[in-house]
Amino acid sequence: MQIMKYLFTSFYLFLVFAAAAQTPSLKKSPPLSEAKPETVGVSAQRLARIDSMCLQAIAKGEVPGMVALVARHNKIVYYKAFGMADDSLGRVLKRDDIFRIASQTKAITATAVMMLWEEGKFGLDDPISKFIPEFKNPRVLKTFRFSDTTFTTEPAKSEITIRQLLTHTSGLGYGVIDGDERFKMMYHKAGVTDLFTTDTISIGESVKKLAGLPLHHQPGEKFTYSEGLDVLGYLVEIVSGMPFDRFLKTRLFDPLGMKDTWFYLPDDKASRLVPVQQPENGKWVRYAFTFYDPAYPVTGARRFFSGGAGLSSTVVDYANFLQMYLNGGELNGVRILSRTTIQSMMGNQTKDLMNDPDAFYGLAFGVVSQVGQDAGGKGSAGTFEWGGYFNTSYFADPKEGIIGLLFKQTQKTYSDGTGNRFRVLVGQSMDD
Repeated sequence: MQIMKYLFTSFYLFLVFAAAAQTPSLKKSPPLSEAKPETVGVSAQRLARIDSMCLQAIAKGEVPGMVALVARHNKIVYYKAFGMADDSLGRVLKRDDIFRIASQTKAITATAVMMLWEEGKFGLDDPISKFIPEFKNPRVLKTFRFSDTTFTTEPAKSEITIRQLLTHTSGLGYGVIDGDERFKMMYHKAGVTDLFTTDTISIGESVKKLAGLPLHHQPGEKFTYSEGLDVLGYLVEIVSGMPFDRFLKTRLFDPLGMKDTWFYLPDDKASRLVPVQQPENGKWVRYAFTFYDPAYPVTGARRFFSGGAGLSSTVVDYANFLQMYLNGGELNGVRILSRTTIQSMMGNQTKDLMNDPDAFYGLAFGVVSQVGQDAGGKGSAGTFEWGGYFNTSYFADPKEGIIGLLFKQTQKTYSDGTGNRFRVLVGQSMDD
């Protein structure tokens, strides 16, 4: 009898796991592989202009080095490294080096959220307090006194929803990088961990502290860049019953072949991490970190999985993630998301709240509008894009089937115009 009970329980758990796992797809698009540009309608001669741009930027001191990747129709047609990874050690940058991708983490967290949404675990307009009770009855900042950081609040008119957390319209702020000094002070005093850390704190512990603080504004009324994706990383843990890092590895990274994407790097990958550099007296030196431990993401407690900014990755790993989106949610025969879900994710979720005619915001992606397309240099309408705090960036153009990534690790590079120039050069290389 006991054996039968054990077998039944095991079978039940197998069914639960199988239902939650990623499903095979009727399509089978291969992972990205390298090919000659002409095979996918790209001019090799025109691509070579990227070489000149990168070398000139390094010679002029705009950046110490960069890795660039261009892919079209599932084929990598340009993949090169230029310059130095670490000037102080004379370390040359390699194309498979690992970069802190900071806010490029947000798109990955949003993908995890939408995977669980597809499973019927919640509605996008459900209040987050349904899953994290600490967010019940939110309040909005009314007055603040700088002398002692005391403040008054008023009740919010509505609860914060999952959709608002995805679109930065919840009213939450971003602490140390917030544009409002009042919120920097409040978040610091409350002990909120804003981005990433080597300290022994979990994302859940930090999010619960955040939940007790006032909002910038009424939920849904404005676009305020925020820690909403960190809250959603904790939501993924609650709903899936798995630590966020394990959910991403088993449900997203492993199926997509993203072997170099981690919150905290394994020891055998740590030497490939590119240090952040800054210009100083005509030289490139390691950045003098001001608000977090430079040992991140190599050492420390390895407990804080920041859904908004915590991951490190390579250009190839992230390109495969973007290719999955261009494929309508599938890669290598594994269905991550439905194309109908992606259609919603790339829709205008913020209407006029961003006050930018060239782009709008979807569910954790910036999306080029028709006005942006017509302005030139941004890609087709529907191109989705974002970047990271340490100077990494990406874009993917569904109409042209093209992906561009430019990864650097810098701060205080005020003359760096390589991102915009790279995007123009990728566009002009198409020749079909």
